[in-house]
Amino acid sequence: MSKQDENVCVVKGWQEGPVIDESTLKDDLTRHFYYSLGRDKVGESQLYLYHALALTIRDRLVARCRETNQQIKQEKRRKTAYLSLEFLMGRALGNAVLNLDLDEQVSSALQEYCTSIETVAEAEHDAGLGNGGLGRLAACFLDSCASLALPVVGYGIRYEYGMFNQSLKNGHQIEQPDNWLREGHPWELAAPEQAKRVKFFGHVQSYTDKHGREHRQWIGCQDVLAVPYDVPIPGYKNDIVNTLRLWKSEATDEFNLTEFNAGSYSEAVAQKNLAEQITMVLYPNDSSENGKELRLRQQYFLSSASIQDIVSQWVEQYGEDFSDFANHHVFQLNDTHPSIAVAELMRILVDDYELDWDNAWQITTSTMAYTNHTLLPEALEKWSVPLFAKLLPRILEIIYEINARFLAQVAQHWPGDANKQRTLSLIEEGDVPQIRMAYLAIVGSYSVNGVAALHTQLLKEGLFKEFYALWPNKFNNKTNGVTPRRWLAHCNPALSQLITEKIGDKWISDFATISQLRRYYDDKNFHTQWQAVKRENKQRLVDLVKARCDVDFDVNMMFDVQVKRIHEYKRQLLNVLHVIHLYDRIRRGDTQNLVPRCVLLGGKAAPGYYMAKKIIKLINNVAEVVNKDPLAAPYLRVAFLPNYNVTAMETICPATDLSEQVSTAGKEASGTGNMKFMMNGALTIGTLDGANIEIRDAVGADNFFLFGAQAHEIDDIKSRYNPTNLIEQNSDLKNVMQLLESGQFNLFEPSLFDDIVNAIKSPHDPWLVAHDFESYIKAQKQVELAYTDQTHWTQMSILNTAASGIFSSDRTISQYSEDIWHLTPLTISETDLQATKSHATKSTD
Repeated sequence: MSKQDENVCVVKGWQEGPVIDESTLKDDLTRHFYYSLGRDKVGESQLYLYHALALTIRDRLVARCRETNQQIKQEKRRKTAYLSLEFLMGRALGNAVLNLDLDEQVSSALQEYCTSIETVAEAEHDAGLGNGGLGRLAACFLDSCASLALPVVGYGIRYEYGMFNQSLKNGHQIEQPDNWLREGHPWELAAPEQAKRVKFFGHVQSYTDKHGREHRQWIGCQDVLAVPYDVPIPGYKNDIVNTLRLWKSEATDEFNLTEFNAGSYSEAVAQKNLAEQITMVLYPNDSSENGKELRLRQQYFLSSASIQDIVSQWVEQYGEDFSDFANHHVFQLNDTHPSIAVAELMRILVDDYELDWDNAWQITTSTMAYTNHTLLPEALEKWSVPLFAKLLPRILEIIYEINARFLAQVAQHWPGDANKQRTLSLIEEGDVPQIRMAYLAIVGSYSVNGVAALHTQLLKEGLFKEFYALWPNKFNNKTNGVTPRRWLAHCNPALSQLITEKIGDKWISDFATISQLRRYYDDKNFHTQWQAVKRENKQRLVDLVKARCDVDFDVNMMFDVQVKRIHEYKRQLLNVLHVIHLYDRIRRGDTQNLVPRCVLLGGKAAPGYYMAKKIIKLINNVAEVVNKDPLAAPYLRVAFLPNYNVTAMETICPATDLSEQVSTAGKEASGTGNMKFMMNGALTIGTLDGANIEIRDAVGADNFFLFGAQAHEIDDIKSRYNPTNLIEQNSDLKNVMQLLESGQFNLFEPSLFDDIVNAIKSPHDPWLVAHDFESYIKAQKQVELAYTDQTHWTQMSILNTAASGIFSSDRTISQYSEDIWHLTPLTISETDLQATKSHATKSTD
């Protein structure tokens, strides 16, 4: 048999290999457990059983993923590359089983091992690929893209260590490494043959080609390999599986053998260590120059490897003719972090493929789209020109050229207006010039979107108003959403089953149909069932809080929850001031109409964020005082849940009665936790900020507890802000501040909270904590009044879930696809499906 014939047999064997479907799942699980992992008994740990099950499920995902990719390639589909420095995926097992509709088969297979999927899933670590809402949103978007059969590939970084594991010591946040990969990641498949080389350092020189054209060449670089690891992303019951491609940095050479033999061991591996640092830790602390350099390296590493990957696929399929490239590709930049991709695509087209500038710029500005996620100016990334010049000299040249051509447009639009030139320049002048990366993203993109109606309005009227004046048609809104598969169907199975019994299961894939729950608004039997589900979910949270915090929550109390990243603008401080107010009432005997409540807070503070860490300490100190006081026990219990993550949220949001969304108006771009709570029937107390506005519009003002200054009032309030007067005029706030200042919560830690007290009293407090306190207390009293009427509260809870349909990420992604990406959904025929199920390796002679 010739080598060519042998290859044909292998391909034929592959296509006609043994079936991988539901019927073989039990046997596949046993095979992976015994042979892939070499185990013969489960033992006390579920780890190897989890890995065997993950590999069993992955087999099914890989087969479908291959078919999906083949269709995209064969039909020359237009596709989107979603670039994000974060993908907060959580655990993969439960989501995959749900989307593949394998729950019964998996449960049956695990019975052979005397265990359940819930128990086995506990062995899986949350993937440490993000630190907050941005990454979780990206994960929801990938789920929706696959569930809507849209050809979208995610591009991110395979961080070896996540943000950090948070523990508490004497109420202080302690950060420990999150080595989430220590036991392996069975969902990924490495593709080292598709590695890309990413340039750093070096210098740029000119050369002239044989046609007399001058070119720039980036040479003398310290290259780093970007090795791809692919994670399959399944759609919901549609046999579509997209890909999340994560890049790992490696040295081009393992080590310098000459130096090693000469005894210079550390020098021999220095280059390897420097390369691997890039993907070692999620978002390094950038307070130092080394931290800034590493973070910029991460951003360029992601962008360069991803753009190279797409371009190389194009060249492989179509050759070096890029005339139709923009009709087949979109690059969605998830926030400002990957905005350097604009310059990198220009570099590749101009330097590597020798396109002229105008053609390359036309392609770039026809393929790049930018999502902004923040209204905080300090969160819009800027990089010093000297750092760029050292690290990315060719990219700096390209940015300067982009800026020069852009400023010519500005001069044409506003002749003689030098101030407009300074305001809009990509380079911010100063002692150390800075590159404004958000501006680069706007100039280089054909679409710029905000993530909530108010957020987009404020971008157009404030942060980017000059750009909006120049290019009004670029700007659009895409209100965020979350996937109902994970955030209701998976995390709240009891409520999911109850809803399905009433309106069928179409809501899981078409979440707009959740509105049919409105029919049961007044159904007393349904109320009883709804309340029973909530009580069951609250018991799960009681068990979690006891295990993690050693605090006894009571299912008969109202569960009042605020879990999110700790930041002053999110105003966990306002929440804890209310807790102190309740405690003050209890101590004074003012307990009439006081609804017993359990208050849960959770979230991580950035390691270098002093005030955020002080707030965590204050919450814990207040909790300790309250929970030890027998007078408070019948009315109030407080806990701070350490190491809040996706998996914890899956227990928290189904159990929550009251969702705290209390950011200063105009500061939160959207929020997504507010949507998850709403889906699960929680009521919201919040400001008119971010998506809160649209949540209130959807459910109705009577089913939302509103308080606080509005965004358009903020500037006027700040101009005359006097917190000291407000404290004197409001007895409740005065009592709270006296307790804080007297050291009631830091008796043996003098002056510990002086900085917090001073921040509240400062006339320059940008978060207006003292201003909104009175309004917040009034809204909390409305909450108490509503909760005493459990029939009415249940009605409002049902209406919140019924009104949450528009906050599905399926709706958001449909709008991205229709308005920005212009994608056509994939289709899998019955023939394709049968072929997919038979894809497995088969030995042949």
